[in-house]
Amino acid sequence: MSQKPSASSVPTSLERALDQNETVRDAVENSADELLVINTVLKQKIPDHAQTDDLAQALQKGDELEDRIQASAESLAKVNEALTLEIAERARLEGELAAAKAALGQSSASDGDAGPAG
Repeated sequence: MSQKPSASSVPTSLERALDQNETVRDAVENSADELLVINTVLKQKIPDHAQTDDLAQALQKGDELEDRIQASAESLAKVNEALTLEIAERARLEGELAAAKAALGQSSASDGDAGPAG
């Protein structure tokens, strides 16, 4: 899993979504790999001359499914990158907001300490 910046140790909803997305991406990638192995074995074990139309069509569908699964895994990786960037940006903005609130609090306290001018 990737490093996720966070202002606190409690994962945000975006961080949890990223974790879930990475888990799904890993499962999709594993499925694509398994399908590749299955298709490769089937193609090696069944010579072209022995393949019926149905079997050849099934092998072709397997290849197409493998391609779609791999494309889905790549799409999930791009979504994960976007989520990671969004998490970092939100953490940065939360830090800026906390600093601004602290500065405002100090400014208000300083104004109150000066007392009334007289």
